[in-house]
Amino acid sequence: MQRGVLYGVLAGALWGTVFVVPRQLQDFSPLLLSAGRYVMYGLVSLAALVPMLRRVWPRLTRQDLIMLVKLALMGNLLYYLFLATAIHLVGIAPASLIVGVLPVTVTLLGRSDHGAVPLARLVWPLAMIAAGIVCINIDVFTAGASHGDHASTLTKIAGLGCAVGALVCWTWFAVENARYLHRNAHFTGNEWSVLWGVVTGALGALLWLAILAMPSGTVQESVTASRWTMFWQLNLVLAIGASWLGNGLWNAAAKRLPLTLSGQMIVFETLFALVYGFVYDHRLPRGLEIAAIVLLVAGVSWSVRQHSGGPEDTAHGDGIVPAAEVPGVGGIGDEGGSERRGNAA
Repeated sequence: MQRGVLYGVLAGALWGTVFVVPRQLQDFSPLLLSAGRYVMYGLVSLAALVPMLRRVWPRLTRQDLIMLVKLALMGNLLYYLFLATAIHLVGIAPASLIVGVLPVTVTLLGRSDHGAVPLARLVWPLAMIAAGIVCINIDVFTAGASHGDHASTLTKIAGLGCAVGALVCWTWFAVENARYLHRNAHFTGNEWSVLWGVVTGALGALLWLAILAMPSGTVQESVTASRWTMFWQLNLVLAIGASWLGNGLWNAAAKRLPLTLSGQMIVFETLFALVYGFVYDHRLPRGLEIAAIVLLVAGVSWSVRQHSGGPEDTAHGDGIVPAAEVPGVGGIGDEGGSERRGNAA
């Protein structure tokens, strides 16, 4: 079990980098960040698809392709566009804390499915999460002025709205992906993940071409060659580290941990994102940020424990994340064991 916990922590450490890269590439537009990241992820997935192409291609249906496109748009391109915009506008801490309630929002969306936990059992965890979100919102609107941040109120509202948009995208993705695979179990988790990555890369390439077709300066202002080099290097790091290695570590963790514990491991993504953000900003968390962290982590963990009698894991990451099923959503059987489909950044 100790090794499983270690793998889960390492996966969270890699996924946390997804929240820092948009801050490091502040001079690139969120649209370009989303396109560039998933072009690189698509190339990594394409390399993984080649050895399995002959056995996967005959099973691929038109319905699968349509669903893969929907999942790639919502779970990758739109999700990261919202997330990068939120980080640009309000910073890493508010964005990561809002997206960090994913396990609970997935549970709520899937509450009508078989195996869902009664909402009455989630009242107090949800109250803690709501209090944490109130704390981080108050901090966004009150701390900025005293620290030289002159962003307008509308800018901050837009940033928080984008963070909520990212959460909505991933919540929808997690539930719909699990439901679809439950009804169509002709791919293993790894095969579906690779196909999803390739489709995401194709959409990212189309988005990149659309950006190139626009008049110069419409989407992206001019930057130096060294910044472009940094842009592609960081996106390659995300494709290999967060998307490939991070998900592999999560798979290994899920095989060694009970479901009730592996579901809580996802909190480490939020914690590492916060740590990276504070280190990058060269500061310690403020009082309201500390309160929000404690309330959100405790609320999410408490909510996960309410599922101790059944499935409680949630999808996250860019590729497949193992688990029997999403909270409140029917289980999915795979070859060689159960896996959670789904993150990430």
